[in-house]
Amino acid sequence: MPAFDRVLAPLLYAPPVSTAIQALKFRQDISAGRRLADWLHRTLPDIGSPDLAIPVPLHAARTRERGFNQALEIARPLCRRRGWTLVPDGVRRVRSTAAQTRLDAAARRRNLRNAFALNQTVEGARVFVIDDVVTTGATTSSLAHALHQAGAADVVVIAAARTPHADSDQNANSSTTASK
Repeated sequence: MPAFDRVLAPLLYAPPVSTAIQALKFRQDISAGRRLADWLHRTLPDIGSPDLAIPVPLHAARTRERGFNQALEIARPLCRRRGWTLVPDGVRRVRSTAAQTRLDAAARRRNLRNAFALNQTVEGARVFVIDDVVTTGATTSSLAHALHQAGAADVVVIAAARTPHADSDQNANSSTTASK
């Protein structure tokens, strides 16, 4: 069972959304992050405001390799447009994990066990976790677990897209209002 309370992933990982995510992640096209944030802003329902919004962190080595965090490049303009408080370094990835793309759901969960640590107090807080794409929900569930362990009252995952196979996955329902 996922640790997040709700996941909102209103867009399907298919062109032009998948093209924008790939441009952001693999071609360092930062403007694609702004496009994704704009699409998210226009398609998200009114869900109120969080006490803080946190992008899914990359490990420091991956950030150095890529040069940026794609979740942060989506979160920054989205939070600005929505008036949400962004805490870019609220969580850190303390373990360098294998890339998730070639792992099945069970391997993804094992890969992410104890991967996150908090830099921010979240006791009683409503936290929005922002990511680029939800496939199995393993990353966001692991992060949400760490947030709940630290006392977060409500963890809502917001992703620009969901993969087509996520439609049938309990961890990443295609509905924009999936709850645990």
